[in-house]
Amino acid sequence: MPIIKGLEWTFDTVAAQYEKLRPEYVPELYEDIFRYRQIDQTSHALEVGIGGGQATLPILKTGCKVTAVEYGENFSQLCRQKFRKFPGFSVVTSKFEDFAAESGSYDLIYSASAFHWVPEEIGYPKVFDLLKSGGVFARFANHPYKDKGREEMSQAIQKVYDVYMPNSMEGSEYGEKEAEEMAETARKYGFTDICYRLYHRTRNFTAEEYTALLGTYSDHMVIEEEKRKAFFSEIEQTIDQFGGQITLYDTIDLELARKP
Repeated sequence: MPIIKGLEWTFDTVAAQYEKLRPEYVPELYEDIFRYRQIDQTSHALEVGIGGGQATLPILKTGCKVTAVEYGENFSQLCRQKFRKFPGFSVVTSKFEDFAAESGSYDLIYSASAFHWVPEEIGYPKVFDLLKSGGVFARFANHPYKDKGREEMSQAIQKVYDVYMPNSMEGSEYGEKEAEEMAETARKYGFTDICYRLYHRTRNFTAEEYTALLGTYSDHMVIEEEKRKAFFSEIEQTIDQFGGQITLYDTIDLELARKP
């Protein structure tokens, strides 16, 4: 889905729905992070943009201390409750740009489908400053793509979008080129040992489940309510016409970089 700057506030208005419907990340991703940098009970990690906590539990299970920086108050409260059994977990309600901590405080800084909201020229230098020498920045995100197994249905859904969101362009599937370019961004800010990984999976939805998911995307959320209801209704009708199920093809990218 397209990224529209200035809409990061929208997610917090549907925090519970977001937490329920947005996906977690594959186990292989965490295995690669921990292979790149060992994390244990002596470590301190910082999560930038925790959202509904989709990426948090595997980090907490290492026994490390986790501080989350989250712009949304509803998300902050949700995650305080969700991870209340972990004494080393805390949330600071703030934009990352405004977050204050001592230089060299963290062994790992990670951000899951959130760091694109932080201006590059602010975010990367700040991450670099906050990491210890040898510390790691892990940036990862989920990129859903249309149902490639039902091309006729995908084309019909696109026609609905052409009516209700005519300026939304159907993008290409996320791949090696995009992941490599994203990884290389860190090099401009002094990071080394840069690498990336890609992971793939599919997710299946009924028509109603799919429009509920769409209701957690910022560019869909800002559509006027009555128009959005009609939009989602037509999408559901289209999916039902083609058997009542839609499959998303996810590509998850992970970029890893180290502070010398």
